[in-house]
Amino acid sequence: MGLGTGGLDIREVECFLALSEELHFGRAAERLYVSQSRVSQLLRSLEGRIGARLLERTSRRVRLTPLGERFLADVQPAYASLHGALAAARDAARGLDGLLRIGFQGTADERVMDAVAAFRDRHPGCELETVEIPLADPFGAVRGGEVDAAIVCLPMAEPDLALGPVFSRQPLTLAVSARHPLARRAATGAVVGAEELAGCAVIGPGEPAPRYWRDVMAPAATPGGRPVPRGPRVSTLQEGLVATAAGRGAMLLCAPTAALHGRRDIAFVPVEGLPDSALGLVWRRGGDTARVRAFGRAVAELYASG
Repeated sequence: MGLGTGGLDIREVECFLALSEELHFGRAAERLYVSQSRVSQLLRSLEGRIGARLLERTSRRVRLTPLGERFLADVQPAYASLHGALAAARDAARGLDGLLRIGFQGTADERVMDAVAAFRDRHPGCELETVEIPLADPFGAVRGGEVDAAIVCLPMAEPDLALGPVFSRQPLTLAVSARHPLARRAATGAVVGAEELAGCAVIGPGEPAPRYWRDVMAPAATPGGRPVPRGPRVSTLQEGLVATAAGRGAMLLCAPTAALHGRRDIAFVPVEGLPDSALGLVWRRGGDTARVRAFGRAVAELYASG
């Protein structure tokens, strides 16, 4: 944009927009990382170009003039459009345009979907698709190229795959049939001790999930070494929940997954004494494209913000 008398300085517009939202010169200066005198200078310059006052400033308050309100209504969408065009151009230059396929197990929870929405807002030139992957095959879709990356339950120790951000560390929950003796603890807020798993048949994922991963999802022994009875082996989360409701065993789930699958025939009881669950973003080694890296940043920032 031109900087001459008849042109427009983008810095002046940014200053005006910050002032119109903050209605405070000090806060606007902090937001723009400049001094208050620089904010005043930019505003005076813009008002000089227009030939009239855009803001009224007194010792007590700052407010838009009627002309300032009209100018704001006109310039705000134009400024947003300009930033959108710049973001789209940057994405194209960095290889962010195109299709990104993200896999997830069971159900993508609210936080994951917030990350998806944030990514789509930032990168409108990239089409993001979410793909459900089987509970019993957490890494197959990534390895086979069906998805570019996947959000999976950890651990992950596959030499041909890379692990990105780790997030959503949560305590485990034991899902049991509403008729199970442990179900009463859900109503009272009591917990299940890890050693009590020795009295439960634990439902877990079957093959082709690697053995080390299956052993975490359905441990063969308690931390104290007591054997844990083996429950049915299932391919999907829904199969596991159906088997749980039918009283064929109990199932260990992370807390967000339990919260998303509340039903009357299953009770969810917190477990004490087992390591927390965690999610991670994985992709093929050498497959960390600009799109995958950008999605990883969106997920990491969302969870870091609390």
